[in-house]
Amino acid sequence: MSDSNLPGTELLKTVLEPLLEDFQHWFTRSRHLLETEQLSFMSHQEQSDLLLRVKQAQDELNTAKMLFTATDKQVGIDMATLMPWHQLVTECWNVAMRFRQAREV
Repeated sequence: MSDSNLPGTELLKTVLEPLLEDFQHWFTRSRHLLETEQLSFMSHQEQSDLLLRVKQAQDELNTAKMLFTATDKQVGIDMATLMPWHQLVTECWNVAMRFRQAREV
């Protein structure tokens, strides 16, 4: 960040808004993969469970984005909420990487 003296609202817009968009992007991509492909390295139950967790995270994310927008981008999100999303995105990245590797064989 170039200016550590940004007011809180500007800091939230600068940092949180793009982060929420990134989460939305990766959850959407992951959901598409899990809904349209049968992943050979996962059981059907594992894939269904991961898809359910992605859908739940999307619902939580949509609620957080609505609150963020409704408060004119003046409300933050607790790290206790963000960290599970980050961990889920990382898990989805690993699944997508394994899927690509399996297709290359």
